[in-house]
Amino acid sequence: MRRSRQGGRTVRWASVVVDSRDVHALAAWWSETLGWPITYDADDEVEVSPATTLDVASASVQPSRPTLSPTLTFVSVPEGKTVENRLHVDLAPGPDDDQAADVQALVDRGATRIDIGQGSDITWVVLADPEGNEF
Repeated sequence: MRRSRQGGRTVRWASVVVDSRDVHALAAWWSETLGWPITYDADDEVEVSPATTLDVASASVQPSRPTLSPTLTFVSVPEGKTVENRLHVDLAPGPDDDQAADVQALVDRGATRIDIGQGSDITWVVLADPEGNEF
């Protein structure tokens, strides 16, 4: 992970925060989707993190050091999603995986195919998670 010096301070990307009506259900869905464990669980906030993260300071791989790698954090909000995301997560199948099968597995688990005007000649697929967040 690249670290940046801004005005004498070191900053790092810590998390992508997702507003959610049901933080536990949505975090569980993303945990299963990414194969990342839930690393923090409270009434109004749940975090999922990679099982192994990069320790930037020592440039070595450290098991279960979730504070050093970007996480997905789901926070409780009273309102539902109403507009298209301005930021989204891109997922990709593994080199030996079948994209169509991966997409179908996500749809079977509650994702929805959505059309954002991507056209028929595009090789990627746009989906939304169970709360409507595009990815």
